[in-house]
Amino acid sequence: MIRKVRTILAAVLFVLITLLFLDFTGTLHHWLSWLAQIQFLPAVMALNVIVVVALLMLTLLFGRIYCSIICPLGIFQDILARLRRKKNKYSYSKEVIWLRYPVLAIFIFAGIAGCGSLFQLLAPYSSYGRIATMIFQPLWKMGNNVLAVLAERADSYAFYSVDTWMRSMPVFIIAATTLVLLVVLAWRGGRTYCNTICPVGTILSFFARFSWFKIRFNVDKCKNCSLCSKNCKAACIDYKTHSIDYTRCVVCGNCMDQCKFGALEYTIKSGITSKANKSVKTNATSPIDASKRSFLLASALVSTAAMAQKKEKLMDGGLAEIEDKVAPERQTPLTPPGSLSFQNLATRCTGCQLCVSECPNQVLRPSSDLMHLMQPTMSYEHGYCRPECTRCSEVCPAGAIQAIDKEEKTAIQIGHAVWIKKNCVPITDGVECGNCARHCPSGAIEMVPLDENDEESPMVPAINEAACIGCGACEYVCPSRPFSAIYVEGHEVHKKI
Repeated sequence: MIRKVRTILAAVLFVLITLLFLDFTGTLHHWLSWLAQIQFLPAVMALNVIVVVALLMLTLLFGRIYCSIICPLGIFQDILARLRRKKNKYSYSKEVIWLRYPVLAIFIFAGIAGCGSLFQLLAPYSSYGRIATMIFQPLWKMGNNVLAVLAERADSYAFYSVDTWMRSMPVFIIAATTLVLLVVLAWRGGRTYCNTICPVGTILSFFARFSWFKIRFNVDKCKNCSLCSKNCKAACIDYKTHSIDYTRCVVCGNCMDQCKFGALEYTIKSGITSKANKSVKTNATSPIDASKRSFLLASALVSTAAMAQKKEKLMDGGLAEIEDKVAPERQTPLTPPGSLSFQNLATRCTGCQLCVSECPNQVLRPSSDLMHLMQPTMSYEHGYCRPECTRCSEVCPAGAIQAIDKEEKTAIQIGHAVWIKKNCVPITDGVECGNCARHCPSGAIEMVPLDENDEESPMVPAINEAACIGCGACEYVCPSRPFSAIYVEGHEVHKKI
């Protein structure tokens, strides 16, 4: 029963959090963003004391069920391990102390020292977020585009095509490498990654050894058949000594399900029942009671299906081939409204890529800076940051991008526009333009004559930096190729205007 309840809960949570990363319509985050907020590391970074305490109490009560029910990377390992159909494929192995605890020490040091790339590389939730955003979401979009083509031929608009492009090659390589590593380790050893590399698993293991509910041996019933050890993905059961390493056990229930003699029980009583101690009763508390409580949680996790939302399709207005834009070299990176400053984002971001996957305007992408490699940065080659959109601040679980409303966003200055005279088409091509002024939502740009004393002087943009919010509309709509004649330079500390 425990295994079934655990599988149901894990499957529901895994599907929902994966859909949260895959969703490009902007609808699911209203119902599912809480799934990111209950992840351990984002809750720590957001100083969400309620969630952190709840997860620790959950571990003290039931063991490391966070790793097998809530953590998407842990559940993903179970899925990969299950693909290998070989029976009785595992065996007991001792804890890899020489790797497990040094990795945790490196993780903590990287967080304190501000080495964001190394910190995020080891974070389990962030690792799965990169895989889902950089690998799964593009495949999901491609499948959607195929359906859009088929629907269009059938005169249906149930689907619409969306752009699919490479946001960051270095982060894609990191995600692909992590995926290959997970596949190999899970295929060969089940929970090897979870119990040797994952720092969150190591942290929770300190509490799991004191958990109230544990899987325990009933020695009177045990026949030493070794099926429990051969089916333990965490390799933590030594059937010869009737001992279980609770620091690695994730309470998956496989051992109990495979035991033919009922020698394993999920109980709250301590000690090992043996033939030498007949005074201890063997009818331990049934695990079904705890399972019923867990099953009530499962019913609360069922959410509505994703709804499609129509998205305006951009047209270039002609058949001429348009050269792609090249991102300018900004002296200061642009960070999303709500991040407060570049330093705040670098300190609290876990690099999970949820804001990148949820951005409807194609503005956010992982940074290429080595020290902040997987943190979000902004650029305007594929869109601009619309003043009415606050989705990244709504989904960030770590507090790196704080929640803001639409009115507040229009008053946040994340950067200012800079005009590049040599690229402006009224000067280079001798034609009228004014796109930047027409599309500026804050009215910070107006067209003025380049030479006030010449009546035939071309009209060029003049920027009011005090009114500019750095949304990038001017940079995005600028027709100059490959470099825009106007671009946004970031501010290290955001201002309110």
